[in-house]
Amino acid sequence: MIFGRVAAGPGQRKEKNMIEDLCQLAHEGAVLALRVTPKAARNTVAAQPGGPIRVSVTAVPADGKANAAVIKLMSKALGVPKSRLAIIKGGQGRDKWLKIL
Repeated sequence: MIFGRVAAGPGQRKEKNMIEDLCQLAHEGAVLALRVTPKAARNTVAAQPGGPIRVSVTAVPADGKANAAVIKLMSKALGVPKSRLAIIKGGQGRDKWLKIL
């Protein structure tokens, strides 16, 4: 399930966020592999079978803004509070490991 509109008709606004529902992955202690794209046109979360979860954020990768945006977006997708998520590897790169506390 994806939250948000995928396409807009005439006279409708396009939805800025497309977030896949990943509640089935939200288990305490789980570590998720992410591939992050900063400075994207819209915020998106998409699971890849057999690969990392693709996360695109509109935030710039400076002063931790993109990491904060990733935490916020994954919080919505997983249905858990932001305080239960932590980036445990890849804080400065595109490939990250996200742990559910």
